[in-house]
Amino acid sequence: MTATAPDPPAPDLAATEELRRAFKAVMAAVRRLRGRETHRPGALSNAQYGLLFGLTDGCELSARDLAESAELTAGTVTQMLEVLEAAGLVKRTRSTEDRRVVLTALTDRGREVLTEHRARIEPRWRAALVEFTPEELHTAARVLGRLAFYLDQLGDQE
Repeated sequence: MTATAPDPPAPDLAATEELRRAFKAVMAAVRRLRGRETHRPGALSNAQYGLLFGLTDGCELSARDLAESAELTAGTVTQMLEVLEAAGLVKRTRSTEDRRVVLTALTDRGREVLTEHRARIEPRWRAALVEFTPEELHTAARVLGRLAFYLDQLGDQE
């Protein structure tokens, strides 16, 4: 006779529904944020900031590596890098090891822009989370990670 693991207990339906509503509200807020970006000519988008933040450790990265870290396509990243380079925020150079690869690094101006951006958003981020304990934040991170996994799996099944 083979022993099988018991099914995990069913989650509380009211709690999962509350989470579903909250998650939908966050996704809607992200869509609204992206929509507002198109109405601010000359301002950087959150995706562009994401690319710049991917370069903060000082190393040069290829468009493919940046695309992976920012969860964007390489084509989208290449277009974004052209704009960021024209604005003087990044510098692109051909790799000396593989001439097919173009490496991107932050310029001093790019570092300044990121420092200013972080100074604006960090206090608001901390203020939004101040009432939660570290344990609650760890739990929230686990829940969000699980939801990301769920959505990836859902997309793979269809």
